[in-house]
Formats: sequence, C-alpha cells, structure tokens
Amino acid sequence: MSSAAVNGLSGAGGGIIAQIITYPLQTVNTRQQTERSAKKRKARSGSSATPASTMYQMLQVIHRGLQGIYYYFYQILKNKVEDIAVARSKKGLGDGTVGMLSWLGIAAVAGSINVLLTNPIWVLVTRMQTHTQAKRKILESKRELLLKEMSRANSLEVAVLKDRLVKLESEKPRPYGTLQAIQEVYHESGIRGFWKGLIPTLIMVCNPSIQFMIYETLAKRLQSKRSGKQLPKRHLTAMEVFLLGALAKLGATVVTYPLLVVKSRLQAKQEIGSNVMSRYTGTIDAIIKMVRYEGLHGFYKGMGTKIVQSVFAASVLFMVKEELVKLAVLLVASSRTMLITTSKKQ
Repeated sequence: MSSAAVNGLSGAGGGIIAQIITYPLQTVNTRQQTERSAKKRKARSGSSATPASTMYQMLQVIHRGLQGIYYYFYQILKNKVEDIAVARSKKGLGDGTVGMLSWLGIAAVAGSINVLLTNPIWVLVTRMQTHTQAKRKILESKRELLLKEMSRANSLEVAVLKDRLVKLESEKPRPYGTLQAIQEVYHESGIRGFWKGLIPTLIMVCNPSIQFMIYETLAKRLQSKRSGKQLPKRHLTAMEVFLLGALAKLGATVVTYPLLVVKSRLQAKQEIGSNVMSRYTGTIDAIIKMVRYEGLHGFYKGMGTKIVQSVFAASVLFMVKEELVKLAVLLVASSRTMLITTSKKQ
C-alpha cells in the first residue's frame, strides 16, 4: 500500500473519531454563527442549542471521514516536493528540506481539491443543523405580524385572527431529513446551490494550509532539537502530536474564523421571515450586511466554542492519524517478514 493511501485512510479514521467526539460542540457553533442579531443584542448562549437529528449527525461524520481525500492528495504532493528537494540538494541547490511556503502551497492545493469534492455535503449538514432555528424565526415573524393586525382590527376580525394565532402557536418546527434538505437547496438555487459558500470556503483553504504549515514547522524544529542533543531519532509521541496539533489549529482558527462565519451564513437557509438582513445574495453582500446590521462582532460569533471544538478535534485527528500510520507501517513490515520467512522454509 502506498504512503498516500495509508495517510488517506488514517486521516479518514482520525477525522471520524474526532468528529464523533466533538460533534455536539460543532452543532452549537454552527447555530451561533448563523444567529442573526442587531449590533446591541446579545448572542444566545451555547447551552441553548443541542443536536436534534441523527441523520445530519451521520452526514457530518461522513463529511469528516472524507478528510481522507485531503490527506491522500496532501501525501502525494508532499512526497513529490520532498523528492524534488532531495534531488536539488544532490545538485548543490538547497539543503534538501522543504520550506514553509512549499508546505503552505501543498496544503492549499490538497485543500482546494477536498473542498470542491465535499462542499455539497457541508451545505446539507449546515442546512440540517440550522433548519429548526430558521423555522422558529419564521414562526416568530408570522406571530408578530398577526399581533400587529389584531391591534388594528375590529372585534369580528380579532376573533378570526385569534384563531389563526392559536393554530400558528400550535405549529412546532420539525427536524427534517437529508432528502428534504436536498430538495430545498435544489428548489432555491438549482445544482449550483450545493456549492454555496464555495468562494469563502476556497479562501478558507488557508486554514488547513496554515495549520499544516505550523504543524510541520514545529514538528521539524522539535526533531532537529533532538538531533542537536545527540538523541536517537524517533517518531513523535502521541502526546507531542496532540499538543502540536492543538497549537497549529489554534493559530489557523483565530486567523480564518470570520470567513467561516460568512460561509455558514451563505449555506444556511436564507429566507427567514421578511427580514432583509437575513438574506444574502453572495459573499460580498453577506459581508456588507453583517458589517451594517451586526458590526464586526458578527464575524466572531461563537468563536470561543469553535476554538474549543476545532483545537480538540484537530489534536485528536493528528494523534489518531499518526498512530494509525505507525500501526499500518508495522503491519506491512510484519506481513513482509512473515512472507519472507515462509518462502525460506519452502
């Protein structure tokens, strides 16, 4: 099995495990990001939002598992660039190591491929996470309109409006499934609707790029320090990988969080009541309306929750991935040894 395949499968396994552990925080954070509020209103606390549907939990886990695509292409590109660096060093050009900008470019290309392939799943996940919230806002808007009509209506009209209000208040938002989400997205925007938020998401490729650049740089420095101390060369421990992954993700999240909020807003259901501030025609429109109606604070909603979720998930992912890679290498080596031993006996 090639190193790219091993890293791809290990990345998928690590991503699924990390997603299962941190999924509730992810749902809370998505709802915080898509919460529309005026500049002076307080955002709802994280404790008010909880996961509501098993199906979109499964979709989110599948999406995280597809990170194996990212690791597969990342490893292929990494191997190529490292081979080029070694070849250049043999010609007297460079020291045979890969620089920070090269790591950034590798991660960016791998991330772009991953985004183009998995964006539709992310759109569905975001819709299903925010569906109940969106429906509740629509019901609240209808209720406000009925109450305004009642204040201006005569006694006969009030009785009719009261009946309508009772029926409206008896309605409860229901979690909907994957098929309903697909139909809704297609009805709103056609096929291109499944790639909503693609521009900020592609720009956000710099998030894993920055993350991997920081991780690879810190890992190389840690290993070079050991070499300087005349220590035997060995793999990083699970705890070291966990801590390096946490630091790398923390740096990347702080830098790119506003783009993540814009992406979530675009991918969530747009038609929330008759409020113009809640409907976005594109990335630029979303940014302008968020600045106008919510201020800069709107770009950092739920950031605390996101830092906890992302940093922990990334740490678990890196740790599990590295351990799975080690296990795969060990299994391949032991199977080869067994084959050689068997062939010698024969």
